Amino acid sequence: MLISELQPTKLTDDQLTQLLFHYKEDDGQAGECIFVPGSSKAVELRVPKAIELYKAGRAQKMLFSGGVSWDQTKKPEAVMMGERALKEGVPANDILIEDISLHTKENVLASLLVLDRAFDLHNINHMIIVTAEIHMRRVYLTMNMYMPSWITYSLCPVSDRTTKESNWFSNRYGRKRVETEATKLIDYTRRGAIADEELKLI
Repeated sequence: MLISELQPTKLTDDQLTQLLFHYKEDDGQAGECIFVPGSSKAVELRVPKAIELYKAGRAQKMLFSGGVSWDQTKKPEAVMMGERALKEGVPANDILIEDISLHTKENVLASLLVLDRAFDLHNINHMIIVTAEIHMRRVYLTMNMYMPSWITYSLCPVSDRTTKESNWFSNRYGRKRVETEATKLIDYTRRGAIADEELKLI
């Protein structure tokens, strides 16, 4: 069954878990760049994972993407992620910033120019994606749709306290996030805004 054929309101909790949490595991492959889209908790949750991968030698640069401001500083999320990486010892030359995008599709589209200026797109063969577990499938399918077709990906998800595979269904916030993400994923594939994908739900 294709994602676009799913009915979001008819999915069981087990099926929602399969859709959003049971995805491709990190293959350990190195690449040219680590890609980190923003969120309200990206500095806290996604940046440490990206830094860990960078320091392990998985990529020579990291790209923080997002223009939304989440606090009183009014700084774009990408800037705040970059500042955290600097504090953790990542050289400024290895930090790329895309700070105009407002959602996932724009994260990808606006990052194309940043990547081209840093590497020349034809020199990028593999990228590492760091984002929330429930967001990973949508990010990957968006990149699969709009990034050059020869680029491959390693997927490195991070979890948070309230929306893990083990507890999302037990709290109102986690359930809302999962149901909203599943609805977006299905809707975007139906509209052709992101790549569709075959999957088996039990």
